[in-house]
Amino acid sequence: MSRLGDLMKLERTRRSMTPKQVAKLCGVAEKYIMDVEAGTRIIADDQARRILKRIGLEHQNEADFSLDDVASVTDLAASKVRPADETRNDQPSGERPLLSLKAEGDSGIFLSALAEVLRQVPIYDASWKVTGNRLLPIVGGRIEGGAPDKALYFRAPDASCRGFRILPGDLALIIPAQSPVDGAIMLVEHNKRRMLRKIKTVDEKRVLLQAYDQEYEAENLPVDQITFIGRAVRIEIEL
Repeated sequence: MSRLGDLMKLERTRRSMTPKQVAKLCGVAEKYIMDVEAGTRIIADDQARRILKRIGLEHQNEADFSLDDVASVTDLAASKVRPADETRNDQPSGERPLLSLKAEGDSGIFLSALAEVLRQVPIYDASWKVTGNRLLPIVGGRIEGGAPDKALYFRAPDASCRGFRILPGDLALIIPAQSPVDGAIMLVEHNKRRMLRKIKTVDEKRVLLQAYDQEYEAENLPVDQITFIGRAVRIEIEL
């Protein structure tokens, strides 16, 4: 979804309105509203703000918030809301607890609806500590085809995948996968070390963990000696 589509859907949901009701109020087709919310129809900011105003948005500056702005004021749980002092049993050490979503009067922004369409995805370093997070949209209950509460970012710690266009500091969005995916860049653990490697299946019992810095390298290892954490579906850089 687009940013404005997100905002429109969240404001409509917060006011318990259907796309048909919004369309009638704005004098457009229901499909127009649904397409804008889904991000398949791009409209200008001023058009989106007019629709938001017709829905009943009182504070015009809410429409100027980016996803990062929303993240700065709200911690999101995609599956359910938890109290701030409640931690998950499967929560890795170093990850801060998820905060509950509470509206602060009429100025609360989207709140309960946000948890169903956005997720704060943690960023892990090579020592498996959370160093930050990024807000990603949930589409069809998934993030890039994976469970929202299992998605994570891994920051490349070195240049071992330079030949695969992954440089130190780049962020790999990881979707869980517990078995080798031939030809994929995967986050794996071997000898207590977590790393990004390109996977080449040798047979049912062995794989190549491929690295490529100044020259190509590959380790031929038994599958049962490797923990496959997930598959990289996207690489992001920070300028």
